[in-house]
Amino acid sequence: MSHEREIAEEQQFLDHAYRSLDFMRGEARSMLDEVLSSTKGGTFQSRTERDIVVRTSLARLEQLEVGDQALCFGRIDVGTGDDEEPEVFHIGRLAVSDEHREPLIIDWRAPIVEPFYRATGLDPMGLVRRRHIATHIREVIGVEDEYFAGDDGELHVPSSDEGAIEMREGLIETGVALGGRGALLAALGRARTGVMGDIIGTIQREQDEIIRAPLPGVLLVQGGPGTGKTAVALHRAAYLLYTYRFPLERQGVLVVGPNPLFLTYIEQVLPSLGETGVTLSTIAGLVPEVKVRGVDADEIAKLKGDARMAQVMARAVRTRQRALRQDLAIPYGAVTLRLSVAKSEDIINRVRRRGGPHNPRRRLVEQEIAATLETQYRNRLGIEEGAEEFDRSEFARAVLQTPEIVEALRRMWPRLSPHELLHDFFGAPALIKAAAPGLLDDFEVELLARPRSATLEEVNWTVADAALIDELRPLLGPRRASKKKSAPRHDAWPGLDAEEPRRDHGEDDIASFGHIVVDEVQDLSPMQLRMLQRRSLSGSMTVVGDLAQATGPWTPGGWQDVLGHLAPKKEPTYVELSVSYRTPAEVIAASEPVLAASGTGLVAPTPVRRSGIAPIIEQVDATELANSVVRAAVAALASVSPGRGVILAPPELCGAIADALRAQQVAFADPERGEGGLEDSLVLLRSDEANGLEFDAAIVVEAGLIARAGGARPNPRGLRTLYVAMTRPTKVLHVVSTEPFPVESL
Repeated sequence: MSHEREIAEEQQFLDHAYRSLDFMRGEARSMLDEVLSSTKGGTFQSRTERDIVVRTSLARLEQLEVGDQALCFGRIDVGTGDDEEPEVFHIGRLAVSDEHREPLIIDWRAPIVEPFYRATGLDPMGLVRRRHIATHIREVIGVEDEYFAGDDGELHVPSSDEGAIEMREGLIETGVALGGRGALLAALGRARTGVMGDIIGTIQREQDEIIRAPLPGVLLVQGGPGTGKTAVALHRAAYLLYTYRFPLERQGVLVVGPNPLFLTYIEQVLPSLGETGVTLSTIAGLVPEVKVRGVDADEIAKLKGDARMAQVMARAVRTRQRALRQDLAIPYGAVTLRLSVAKSEDIINRVRRRGGPHNPRRRLVEQEIAATLETQYRNRLGIEEGAEEFDRSEFARAVLQTPEIVEALRRMWPRLSPHELLHDFFGAPALIKAAAPGLLDDFEVELLARPRSATLEEVNWTVADAALIDELRPLLGPRRASKKKSAPRHDAWPGLDAEEPRRDHGEDDIASFGHIVVDEVQDLSPMQLRMLQRRSLSGSMTVVGDLAQATGPWTPGGWQDVLGHLAPKKEPTYVELSVSYRTPAEVIAASEPVLAASGTGLVAPTPVRRSGIAPIIEQVDATELANSVVRAAVAALASVSPGRGVILAPPELCGAIADALRAQQVAFADPERGEGGLEDSLVLLRSDEANGLEFDAAIVVEAGLIARAGGARPNPRGLRTLYVAMTRPTKVLHVVSTEPFPVESL
């Protein structure tokens, strides 16, 4: 129905809001210009104050830059409980006040905004009206009003708005309470852009309850395809930064995604919400000194990710703490000192019992050796204890620098970096066997062994290696001591100052965060989950995933497996997103038999919309596979234009499909080879790289091959990968295979 009067009213308000936003920008710019033009120099305090003003002004200007994003997207009319007009609040992505400091727009995260997302007919939460406002840049193009019953139980709808509450074509009557049905459908029906957008204007009640959950503890969110779990997790990060600004700005927020392509896809969500100080990383990216270039076979990756490897790594460090193999003679001046095998073993055992990281305890070994040799030296020369002519510090420095002792220390207690130790470990089967008893069998020892590279730069590190290197960091500690002296310990040997550790090329640099958001957590191994636990300052995490979409070598048997390795400090909270907003009913129905066959025991989420397009399951001749895929992609793109499509194929077929696309002059992106990205109209991806992504159309290639996942028959992991691939589109699904679909019901 027509809303011309309401649109004009909201346009007038929006124009005023933008003028006020420009005024706020001008104030921030003036403050910055004033401090930048002030006289340089001054006291330390004045310089510090100037720096704070500059940082604050720049951050404020960045926050106020909304670009083409909607500044205001909603409004709530709150009943006052009497005959007076309801109180009106406009809602937007940031708070805006006029030149008199009167609030115009309320930040979507403010507590007063909660009814906008949660009010229902049964629980209006004080609202008499909720309005969704559709804008294009700075123009209001539509409004949608929902009215709520007052205390008398009647809907008080102005005569001009009769019939404002209406069902929209495409939405399904499921009994799910949806807020802003028209706005939601419009957002869902919009063509994909290649980057994830924010959902602040269409957040639903079950999503908002997760977003606004309290900070402490682990919040675990199970959500099937299309439920918006990724968007919810990111909006939760923005909400927490708004609500708990003081601790989190200082402590930091970390968002961990499954791969670099996914991070590219989500990287604009938090900036669009005014939050730019968030760290985004893959799990391997948390170990910056290692460049991942290799790929482990599944059985090797699974073994490296096993929780037993934590003990194996601890033993790997211990095996590098060794006694001498034979007595050592040390020429020193006119005498020859000796360090026996038995004494070296006693020293190693004594230092081991002291506990603590390996590298800092090297100083204790040096102290013990210096004390042993000093006693010998004084006895041989008849020097009394405490004699003024004997300089203990000088003796310790000199004897520890002799070539014999330098070499002995390399064997007894070498200084090690995590990646050096792991390189040595995998390259020496004897070291693996020494750490294996009671933990690994002979076959597993063989799996871990690999040829030694000539240099560390030549090692093809894998994602699973990164987790092991991270495990070694706290076990080893900093490789070198800093030059900054601190007060010696009461047991420190004279002349050997106890020194504070310093960061050494990132080897001991494990940054910690006040809150961690983890997406696609179902694919993380126990060793990778331990990485996250080490980085959590207080155990505060938002962990999202779907067991039905676990496609990695590690598949948890249940969420308790995940929580056990995260070691939450308080009772975790488990919630489930049960409604699929993005994935249409047709796609959910086509993928349900695959989900059932995967054996997860999970059910598909309830869809709330239809696309009106039936999925196509097509079987073609093997000689025509690549060309058939190209034809399907061209047809799909034409039907969703200006939307975007993806071809999801087993890795071994991607090359042939790329050749066919080029031969038929069809433009496409191949991100794995650095050719384009998700913003292109057509993207070619491996079928196991699709987690978390969404497209208007998806062409799934060789469903049977995907379902077998390298085996002779369809297996749970392969079926889960196929389920992920089939649930990527918002409109068109086309499966092209040379063999029958692997699940009989289809």
